[in-house]
Amino acid sequence: MPEKLLLFICVVALTRTGAGADFYVSPAGHDAWSGVVAENTPDRKDGPFRSLERARLAVRELKSREPRRARPIVVQLRGGLYEMVETVVFTPDDSGTEQAPVVYEAFAGERPLLSGGRRLQGWRADSAGRWRLTLEEVKRGAWSFSQLFVDGQRRYRPKRPASGWYRVAGELPPSEAAKQKGHDRFRFGDQDIRPEWARSDVEVLAVHIWSASRLRVASVDAKENAVSFTGTTRGLDAWVAFKSGYRYRVENVKEALGAPGEWYLERSTGELIYVPRPEESVERAEVIAPRLERLLVFEGALPAKRWVEHLTFRGLTFAHTNWIAPPEGVSFPQAEAHLSAAIEGVGARDVVFESCAVLHTGAYAVALGAGCREDRLELCELVDLGGGGVKIGQAGGAASWNTGQPRSDEPDSHVSHILVRDCTIASGGRLHVAAVGVWIGHASHIVIDHNDIDDFYYTGVSVGWVWGYSESLAHHNEIAHNHIRRIGQGVLSDMAGVYTLGVSPGTTVHHNRIHEVDAFDYGGWGLYTDEGSSGIVLEKNLVHDVKTGGFHQHYGRENVVKNNIFAFSRQHQIQRSRAEPHLSFTFERNIVYWDGDGPLLGSVWDDNQFRLDGIVYWHAGKPVTFPGGLDLRAWQENRGQDRRSLVVDPLFVDADRRDFRLRQGSPAVQLGFEPWDLNDVGRRSSLVLTASLPPVPRSFGE
Repeated sequence: MPEKLLLFICVVALTRTGAGADFYVSPAGHDAWSGVVAENTPDRKDGPFRSLERARLAVRELKSREPRRARPIVVQLRGGLYEMVETVVFTPDDSGTEQAPVVYEAFAGERPLLSGGRRLQGWRADSAGRWRLTLEEVKRGAWSFSQLFVDGQRRYRPKRPASGWYRVAGELPPSEAAKQKGHDRFRFGDQDIRPEWARSDVEVLAVHIWSASRLRVASVDAKENAVSFTGTTRGLDAWVAFKSGYRYRVENVKEALGAPGEWYLERSTGELIYVPRPEESVERAEVIAPRLERLLVFEGALPAKRWVEHLTFRGLTFAHTNWIAPPEGVSFPQAEAHLSAAIEGVGARDVVFESCAVLHTGAYAVALGAGCREDRLELCELVDLGGGGVKIGQAGGAASWNTGQPRSDEPDSHVSHILVRDCTIASGGRLHVAAVGVWIGHASHIVIDHNDIDDFYYTGVSVGWVWGYSESLAHHNEIAHNHIRRIGQGVLSDMAGVYTLGVSPGTTVHHNRIHEVDAFDYGGWGLYTDEGSSGIVLEKNLVHDVKTGGFHQHYGRENVVKNNIFAFSRQHQIQRSRAEPHLSFTFERNIVYWDGDGPLLGSVWDDNQFRLDGIVYWHAGKPVTFPGGLDLRAWQENRGQDRRSLVVDPLFVDADRRDFRLRQGSPAVQLGFEPWDLNDVGRRSSLVLTASLPPVPRSFGE
């Protein structure tokens, strides 16, 4: 048995069999106490600590007293709500060792919740039934927030229009001040944007194609129906412009307040106004507003090669992180990869989160950046996310994000060997619409396995961060056995269940089930090998009920797409959008099944730099037509493709009920198709910490 696995089993045994902990923490504790007993003593002169921060310092003290310790250091947290005063920062001095890892875990049978927010009390109901509360800290300018959570459910600020979107009435060139930076103005429909919103807390959320910009109003020309912003979009490219017909909405509009569940914070007076839902009681409701942007931070010393390592967190819930739009607004070209996270690591190694939850965030849940290796998230629940789920690796610099240049190519800074397994990553993008479930930038040997990834407005899993064929640090990554669904939801375009970028030898995408991928315009694909994707193997994936195609390659080199099932795409089934003077991909031993009127192959198939063979095509009994109006025989003779392919029913058990198992005698098997267990996808255990969480309301696509 591997030594690390044996050590992990020993740690679990020691911390789950009733063995005493070294320190205890409780919401009823006190940081002046010893922390070595789990309950308050009768004379109330000793008991558990009150804060995780005090426990961290106590661990340091214990390590200095026992430098040769050979068993885990265990800190147990009693159940209840911990209102964190500050971010807890772990440095190399807080590390454990392989023989004596430091474990922070829930007390047996209890559920501690570490919150970056504050419970709001002292509400009064006015004559109209609205709840009101004055927050002095807000009035002083020391606190602000853009999220609110009532009885465990996210609540939203008032917006215009109340549902749906406004449309840009006309494109305007960037102002003189912005012309080298990005777009900063457009024309709007009559009365859609008001002059009194200039220099206020109103935010305009504009959707481009696969990204969005959240900007503050600088000025409004009511005669010309033109709005200018305090900041710009990220660049001048057409795909980040404010084109006529593009969508936007206006958020945090005080005069729009009125629907149950809406709220508004008047920063100048500190008054918070909430319109309750019928079932909510001013006496009983738990209302929490976030304060901290980050809850846990691991700060390794990369230049000194000193890591934060051998830490384990088990059974803990982290919640209520803040995010505020800066004065200039925010705009990022893709995946909201610039955002912070509730839990962040740099130089974190052998750090484990097991059976933990992260919920009610303002940005991402977890981010593992430069120098992180051998870290694991297992059996975790990341739910109700203002941004995305997990970020792994580094992105390019702010000035050259699209060149794919890594932040650092020093070996010790490279991110590798991260595992995300048996996790739920769900209901994201609630503030940042373009965030993704799992983002892998410049990182290698990352395994994303057996996760449920559900309910995002952009991509499910994004792998790679190079546009084109330059060298990439994203390679040998594995995306496997995930259940990915409800992606896009008609809000953004150009996305997929699994999306790849750049040269990526050794990367595999296999045994995933992907469905319900729906773009606003084009590009709701299941599997999408974009800009320069090369050397990737995509096999034994089940993709069904997507908008634009089960598989799409924009451009790339020598990818292999084999032994997959692609079914029921509403438009074309397979798409290829650029021809190049090399082999684009090999597409073999797949099943392609559809019943709609869309074509089999979409976009560019005029050249012959691809290989199709051994495929079962079935159009629910209708004719199957290849580019140029050819049937299969003519396609085989004229193009030399699909020489072993058939147009025949693959004999699914019940395709109409989405049972894609193959019946005995399937012609696909005779062609070499290898069936697999279609149910072996997604999280393999039930939710625990978020099982009773109320449904997360949608924020887009109403």
